[in-house]
Amino acid sequence: MAMTHVAVGLALAAPVALLAPDLAPAALAGAVAGSVFPDIDMVVGEHRRTFHVAEAYAVAAFACLALAFVAPSALSTAAAAFSVAATLHPVFDVAGGSSEARPWEAATNRGVYLRSASGWVAPRRWVRYDGAPEDFALAAVLAVPGLVLYGPAVRGGTVALLVVGALYTLARKRIPQLSGRVELPVPPVLTAVVTVVSFFRSR
Repeated sequence: MAMTHVAVGLALAAPVALLAPDLAPAALAGAVAGSVFPDIDMVVGEHRRTFHVAEAYAVAAFACLALAFVAPSALSTAAAAFSVAATLHPVFDVAGGSSEARPWEAATNRGVYLRSASGWVAPRRWVRYDGAPEDFALAAVLAVPGLVLYGPAVRGGTVALLVVGALYTLARKRIPQLSGRVELPVPPVLTAVVTVVSFFRSR
């Protein structure tokens, strides 16, 4: 679920918060934005295909990490965190269930579309489906750095993230429309990014 991807971003930025606290805000903003960016294709294009370009993100991550190492700055750190998080997003999708309205039925084998494989990679279903109880448990574990390493604004956002994740898990099988293509005037990914930015503006 989206909350798990955001929690991945929190965990990914944790080493920067420990080793270079001055760059932590940039790392956190970049990681959280990158962790949800591929899901833009829930609004534009085909979900888990159009913006789930793992190969391109991986190349960008290698270049951005090298730049951040040679010339560390807020911008290079944010770019590195964004690209690494975006690379991990399809990986976590493949570890979960298929892309369909009722993934617990496992009616398809569409995990993530890979250009290098010229087709869909089957989901591993280690997490049975988006919004499964184990999905929420994974999000809770990955969100721990957000509760421990950051200030009150991020901690509050992390608690809100977990509350939304819990509600999503409870409602998931009752509302299959929660998954798949979204037709909304404001994309949920944009809402998530704006929320993260507002945390830093309030600090």
